[in-house]
Amino acid sequence: MISLIRNEWMKLFAQRSTWIGIILFVCLITGFALFMTTGPSSSEQYGSDWKQELQQENQEMKKQIEETPSTAGFRQDQIKKNEYRIENNLAPNEFTGWKFVQENRMFVSLISLFTIIIAAGSIANEFRWGSIKLLLIRPVSRTKILFSKFITLLLFALLLLVGLFVLSMGLGALLFGLGSWTDPYVFMEGGEVKDTSIMAFSLMQYGFSSVNLLMMVTFAFMISAVFRNSALAIGAAVFLMLSGNSIVAFFSDKVWAKYILFANTDLNQFVTGTPLIEDLTMTFSVSVLIVYFLVFLGAAWLVFTKRDVTST
Repeated sequence: MISLIRNEWMKLFAQRSTWIGIILFVCLITGFALFMTTGPSSSEQYGSDWKQELQQENQEMKKQIEETPSTAGFRQDQIKKNEYRIENNLAPNEFTGWKFVQENRMFVSLISLFTIIIAAGSIANEFRWGSIKLLLIRPVSRTKILFSKFITLLLFALLLLVGLFVLSMGLGALLFGLGSWTDPYVFMEGGEVKDTSIMAFSLMQYGFSSVNLLMMVTFAFMISAVFRNSALAIGAAVFLMLSGNSIVAFFSDKVWAKYILFANTDLNQFVTGTPLIEDLTMTFSVSVLIVYFLVFLGAAWLVFTKRDVTST
């Protein structure tokens, strides 16, 4: 298995498109960092008398809630966090490199897109080019060949994810300063205000964001194995990734809506937001995701191991 993974890894990095994608990825993050240096920082929002400023901010938000009740949810959460800071003497976080790391979490979607493209062609291109026969004549089971490709995809996605975090942290430290790794970060979880170190919170956010990456890559990999069509795999995966929340919102009044994949892929909704479906829980979402993951891999394995390639 290790030799198969090594072979897939070498094939992946032998492609010019892989290196072009990585270079563009690094350039985008660096460009965003330089852009952020020209914007206002949250450190300018509060002064030394931050408690009084937070109290005044709470009063203004309470008035806004009375005027526009539809915005009550977000503002009530912010009021709770402000009160928690005042009671526990936790000053608002300044804009440091850690905030920049959190802002860069949006690039996980770009990692998903990049890895989806590779996953879509991982098997489909082998059939299209006819190189699948060279793989299958080896004294290695089809199961090992299939999973060596999948593991290589996961390792590549992990490489990009770790690279995003490390590069963001490095640029953040260089341009904004990291401050203390143990600075408290206040957030909402299950309607309650909690705090943890800013580094732990950042790692948690990246970990939760990688779940959607994993599911979309697995889906594209399954389409590639079942239909042997890279364009279909890319199109279907990207379409569902971009429209997933809209699909869930459209069917949100249905009892079965909570079983839709995209109602469960964003685990950050249980920590920093409101679940798309009211009765969703972290345990339920993880269970649903495991089922989808096994179904996707099972379908890919079943078709790949049983398909006749003599006419390919």
